[in-house]
Amino acid sequence: MATKKYSSYAQIDRELEILKIEKEISYQKLVLSIQVTKDSFAPKNIARGLLGSFKTSLEGSYGTILNIAIPFILKWITNRKRGC
Repeated sequence: MATKKYSSYAQIDRELEILKIEKEISYQKLVLSIQVTKDSFAPKNIARGLLGSFKTSLEGSYGTILNIAIPFILKWITNRKRGC
């Protein structure tokens, strides 16, 4: 990496501001990827992913029935009260 030569403090300040903004962008990307990963491990999303893979492999009337029934079953499971 070559050493940069600056002719004024304004150039240094500008470079520092650019680096600060790039650092903030990288941090926000990291936070977003952590949030997406955390959301993908939610029970609802895990079940939807597993059932989605089975859903796409089925065809015909049985697959159509499952495509209609699975969202209702998932909604019922997530909305039911514990201990009932």
